This record gives sequence, C-alpha cells and structure tokens, in this order.
Amino acid sequence: MLKIILKNGKERSLLNFHPWLFSGAIAKIIGTAEEGAIAQVFDAQQQPLAIGHFYPKGSIAVRLFHFGSDVPRLDTDFWAQKIRRAFELRRTLGLADSSHTTAYRLIHAEGDNLPGLIVDIYGDTAVLQIQTSGMERIKNEIAAALVLVLDTRLQRIYDKENGIYLWQRDPADTHDEGIVTENNLRFYAHWKEGQKTGFFLDQRDNRRLLQSYCAGKTVLNAFSYSGGFSVYALAAGAARVDSVDVSQKAITWANQNVALNGGSERHRGIVADCFEYLRQIHDEYEVIVLDPPAFAKHKSAESKAAQGYKQINLQAFRHIRAGGFLFTFSCSQVITRDLFRKIVFAAAADSKRKVRIVQQLGQSNDHPINIYHPEGDYLKGLVLQVE
Repeated sequence: MLKIILKNGKERSLLNFHPWLFSGAIAKIIGTAEEGAIAQVFDAQQQPLAIGHFYPKGSIAVRLFHFGSDVPRLDTDFWAQKIRRAFELRRTLGLADSSHTTAYRLIHAEGDNLPGLIVDIYGDTAVLQIQTSGMERIKNEIAAALVLVLDTRLQRIYDKENGIYLWQRDPADTHDEGIVTENNLRFYAHWKEGQKTGFFLDQRDNRRLLQSYCAGKTVLNAFSYSGGFSVYALAAGAARVDSVDVSQKAITWANQNVALNGGSERHRGIVADCFEYLRQIHDEYEVIVLDPPAFAKHKSAESKAAQGYKQINLQAFRHIRAGGFLFTFSCSQVITRDLFRKIVFAAAADSKRKVRIVQQLGQSNDHPINIYHPEGDYLKGLVLQVE
C-alpha cells in the first residue's frame, strides 16, 4: 500500500469526507506510485486519514473509498458491505425487487462511496461502467461481491468498458440486450451496443413527470436517443410525438421501444441534426424536450458548451407554440445549476418571449449525491412555460 503524506493544513477536505484528493496537497509519496494502486493518506503529522486509489497523472491524485485511521482488509466482503448498503437504499426507494421497475442504478460512484464505478441493473443483468484504473484492478472482486449481495437475482455481469462478461451463471448465455420495465412501460436495454450502460436511467423520474404535460399535445423529443421521453408522452395520450436524433441506430431503437408499448401510429422517428431541425420548425409543438448529450466534459470546454446550450434553447423558445412547455436539460458536470439557469435566461431574453419556471429538475433518486461531493449533482433541468 502506498503511503501519501500531505502538506501541512491540507487535510481539511479529507476530514470533511471529500472523496477527491488533489495532487497539490501532497508533500511526499512513499512506495511505488503505480496507476490505480491502493494508497493510504496521512496528514503532515503522519496521522492516518483515508484510503483510496492513486493516480499519478492529472489533478485528482487519489479517489478515496474509505475514511478513518483503520486499515480494513480489502477483500470481497469489504466491497460487498458497500454494495449491500447501496442495495438497501434502492430497496427503500422501491426500486430493488420491484415488479413495475426492473432497471435502476445500484452503484453511483462517489454517491455510493465507490469512486470510479457505475453499476446499473437491467432485470437480471448487472452492467459495470468502470471509469478508473483503480476500479479496473479490482473489477473481479467487485463482480464477486455483486454475486454475493444479489444472489439469485443475478444471471450475468457485463463489463461495458472492456466488452466482456465478468461472470455468467450459465456459461452458454448469449444475452447482449434485454427488455426491462420502467413504471410499467417496457424498453430494450442495449448494454452491449448502447450509450453509457445501455439506457439513461437518470431521467426516469423526469420521464414520468413529462406524462402530466402531454395528454392531447404535440410533442418533440429532441436528442431522443432510444425514445424514453417519447414512450412516456405517448402513454400519456399525446396526439403526436416526434423523436429526432442524428443517429439512425438511435431512431431505430426509439421506433422499437414505441412499438413495444403501442402508439406507433402517433409517432415519427426522424434522423436529423437537432440544431438544424429546431431552426426549421414553427409553432408545431406544444411540448418540447431538449435532452442533449454532454456538450462539455472538461472545464476547458465550458464556454463552447454554454453556446451550444444557448442555441438549442433559443430555437426552442422561438418556435414552440404559445403557452407550450419546454423540458430542457444539461448533463454536463462542468455546467453548474446556476450557470445553466443563466444560459437559459439569456436564450429566453434573446427570443423576446415571456418565460416562467414551472419546475426545477435533477437526476433520479437512485443517482444519489454525496453531500461532501457536490460535483455529483450533474443532471439539471427546468420545466418552462413559454407565453
């Protein structure tokens, strides 16, 4: 285990349980500083503080998963204890072992005290999104811990980053996708070929909210991916729903999900650039959903991303039908809630339409935010009425 000594006075963030230790706080490293190695962190007086995975490159030097002076045995039982706590939270939220929702996030990285690890459950399949080399090193222990906690609920564990199954109850198993339910609606989960782990689970609560705005309305789902919002709008009785995405594969999947739930006669899947499409419409839609991919993944791209968010919102404001509702989102972590509101305000002002905020939105409750790690509050959204 590496030994990391902090500069004097740099222990405050660890005492406040922040899961990131920045490189500028380190005075000395004792041991072989390998990428993803397990490291114990000490203050300047060499009092032990925490344990995490070490990263010699970049500003975040250690991602911490254990706080305290003790040194636990980092075996399957240790990881299973963390996963069990996460599972119990999902059970309390009514997600684990639910008959009406069979897809949920089990592990949300820092939000579940496991930085660098995402685990999404699709029915009897666990899909891992391994974000760091430290978690890559222990992925087999994580898989064993998942089997220990979930037991017969689990049939397979898929490693999304490496495109391999880490574990299968039946070695002859060939599943690369499956059908899951969400609030009694059905969706294909494409964990092998799809974006992220196969489906955007963080929008579950917002998709359900959309239903209360869509009965009898014309709806545009821009950046639709596999049509999650579209299926909910149709289930609510929307008069017509158009799913628009630049990807043909995404529109094919959207059409499949719509067909799975009925309502195909009221749905159009359109392959188009959403920026261009928004410029061409005029008073067609009473409800518009803007759920683009992250325009900025790093702070250096913040300004360019802000312009992208402003442009799509400006076009929506200009062309939505009077009295209509705009659901607009940003999943870019570097775009804060305050900045997002300012961007949307600027777009509204340029459109010269009267706009009011009806609701403020975030990620679903199976994507918990560590109160000591506000960076985990990545998804922000607004429901706006445009007069």
